[in-house]
Amino acid sequence: MSSAVRIEHVSKVYPRQTSLWRRMGAGQVVDGFQALNDVSLDIAQGEFFGLLGPNGAGKTSLIAILAGLSRATTGQVSICGYDVVSQFRASRRALGVVPQELVFDPFFTVRETLRIQSGYFGLRNNDDWIDEILENLGLTSKADDNMRALSGGMKRRVLVAQALVHRPPVIVLDEPTAGVDVDLRRTLWQFISRLNRMGHTILLTTHYLEEAEELCGRIAMLKAGRIVALDTTRALLAKVGGSRLVLHMGASGWPAGKSRALDERLVQRQGNRAVLRLDTSTELESLLAQVRTAGGAIEGIEVLPADLEDAFLNIMHGDSASASLEKAA
Repeated sequence: MSSAVRIEHVSKVYPRQTSLWRRMGAGQVVDGFQALNDVSLDIAQGEFFGLLGPNGAGKTSLIAILAGLSRATTGQVSICGYDVVSQFRASRRALGVVPQELVFDPFFTVRETLRIQSGYFGLRNNDDWIDEILENLGLTSKADDNMRALSGGMKRRVLVAQALVHRPPVIVLDEPTAGVDVDLRRTLWQFISRLNRMGHTILLTTHYLEEAEELCGRIAMLKAGRIVALDTTRALLAKVGGSRLVLHMGASGWPAGKSRALDERLVQRQGNRAVLRLDTSTELESLLAQVRTAGGAIEGIEVLPADLEDAFLNIMHGDSASASLEKAA
């Protein structure tokens, strides 16, 4: 299957300049911040692909390079075979980007905004497709409303519509459901999933890991500008294995440092809530006894299956990254 997005050995360094050089108008780089470090990805046509990572991992920098808003320091990027630098117009026409930020012109209605966006791609008489997008995103009743009169959730729907007006084969969604209600999330994912079934390639970044787990066939994880995991969603979940024991502790909280064996099983701790790795159900009583022996007061327990959040935390904070990459290679 041919590539929809190909990223080859991409690095991005944002230069820092001394104040003296800036005053002289020179551009000599004295040092720099490396946002991306030798990133390579090959996303096939028709994939629903997830790009995950903590804040500052390099996701936004990579999307900016895909969209032609920033140039890679080294490496090459192509969209549907078009180089994003030497064939900018063709690559940009093949790509629709839904940005994380709410950016809009307050002087136009929703329909006018989408007509203007169509014009950027040389599209005339695009109203039939605009009407279809408006209907699928629940915006028909707002079509003639001014953008500044819309709620935050409605403005985000318009951003999605803007990315789709030129029918791009590749759609990038950068945190599309950040700060939106459950109804919009459901409406958006139903529509995007339908576009994916029609053959559109979807690249999703999100901090809602349950979305990525449900929607994405493959996932790459970025950490400090490097890919630390790349595999199918199912394979990433299989690497976690077992279940998760969620303990709701009493006022004394988790007995940190009292038992090395317990600390090694600790996956996450937030307030009086502790999550432990549970490899087999037969270990449950033993683990509870160890917690009590260490001085922990348990007020409630839950046993949950491992999910993508567990895999993400293991890879970001553990030694699973190299194994994930070795298998993917």
